[in-house]
Amino acid sequence: MASSSKKIFEVFVSKIPWTIASKDMKEYFGQFGQVKKCLLPFDKETGFHRGFGWIGYTSEEGLHNALQKDLHMLEGATV
Repeated sequence: MASSSKKIFEVFVSKIPWTIASKDMKEYFGQFGQVKKCLLPFDKETGFHRGFGWIGYTSEEGLHNALQKDLHMLEGATV
């Protein structure tokens, strides 16, 4: 049986302000390419996300475009 090779185009994002929601992340990072998924892990005790997450793109081009920008600013914070 042939193994299927599925490419993953994800970027890890840290220092995300607690005021940012998943939809905000998708909207911001969507300017670089089509976002397939946005994962913001939540803390069960506080109910807030943990300040880091992953953005998954549908293509290598989207990932490449996002990585070309040196700094990303979300609500005044560099992520």
